[in-house]
Amino acid sequence: IITIPIQTHAVKMNMPVPSNDPHPPIVTKEVRIEVEADGTIGWNGEVVSGRADLEQRLATIAAEPDQPEVHLRPSKSVPYKHVAGVMASAQRLGVVKIGIVGSEQFAN
Repeated sequence: IITIPIQTHAVKMNMPVPSNDPHPPIVTKEVRIEVEADGTIGWNGEVVSGRADLEQRLATIAAEPDQPEVHLRPSKSVPYKHVAGVMASAQRLGVVKIGIVGSEQFAN
């Protein structure tokens, strides 16, 4: 009779240890950019005076080490060129956290 030890397969893991320290809530900043049907651009509810003003604001965001999220909300009837212009400016200036929100209005 030959005996061999039972083979066990185990993966050693270092699991985090729970602590009683309350963690401060993570606060995420966001910027809302609205694009209306006539090409008017809003920044957190405030009308932007023109392309230069928009690009100056986007450049300020791009310069931040922890960029806020940019939520681009186009109107349902806005021509695509206005939305594409905002997106192109953001990309060219280095804004990396940008997304289109409110797309549920285009479902129907």
